[in-house]
Amino acid sequence: MYNFVGHMAKKDPRTDAYILAAEPFARPVLKHIRKLVHTGCPELEETFKWSFPVYTLHGKNVCHMAAFKQHCAFGFWNEKQMKDPHKLFPGGKKDGMGSFGKIRSLKDLPSDKVLLDYIREAAELSVVKKEPRGIPATKKPIEAPPGFLAKLRKNKRALETYNQSSPAFQREYLEWMTEAKTEVTREKRIETSIEWLSEGKERNWKYQLKK
Repeated sequence: MYNFVGHMAKKDPRTDAYILAAEPFARPVLKHIRKLVHTGCPELEETFKWSFPVYTLHGKNVCHMAAFKQHCAFGFWNEKQMKDPHKLFPGGKKDGMGSFGKIRSLKDLPSDKVLLDYIREAAELSVVKKEPRGIPATKKPIEAPPGFLAKLRKNKRALETYNQSSPAFQREYLEWMTEAKTEVTREKRIETSIEWLSEGKERNWKYQLKK
């Protein structure tokens, strides 16, 4: 089991602003979820992606919360790999975004003990490493395509996202751009990458969040 003891919770002021801007019914729900996330795994880093709070561990998304006009949502990125002993996940019958359907009040949340167990399991799944088969090949560094770094420096938000992200995060973008077969495609991917980075998005963000 991964040891989460002794780490300081990393909070993001954008989450404070997000909670204050939420509907009155949503604020106590978001505050409670936030408290449980940092209690269950203080090492989780609170960040902001896709316009709502996301919690990561070593650059990997673990869980997220969001508020809408009439409900809230709380979900785990590795939901399909989790045990779900209490059968709380809706599976294919999703009622809104997240792992617990639409949350309209604190009463719609599982008990604190249950949620803490789920949060810790989700965090552990993000750090579990598969046993390597033989000697893994060392990946060669990827050189950024011409023009990308120059355009990246001109966009403060995109540059900040790129520099503060993990090597794996950066590599996904570099691979996508350099694998383009034509100059036109490469330039288009560079422009798209700058746009997504300025919004704090990962390369495969479309496939990681299912509404």
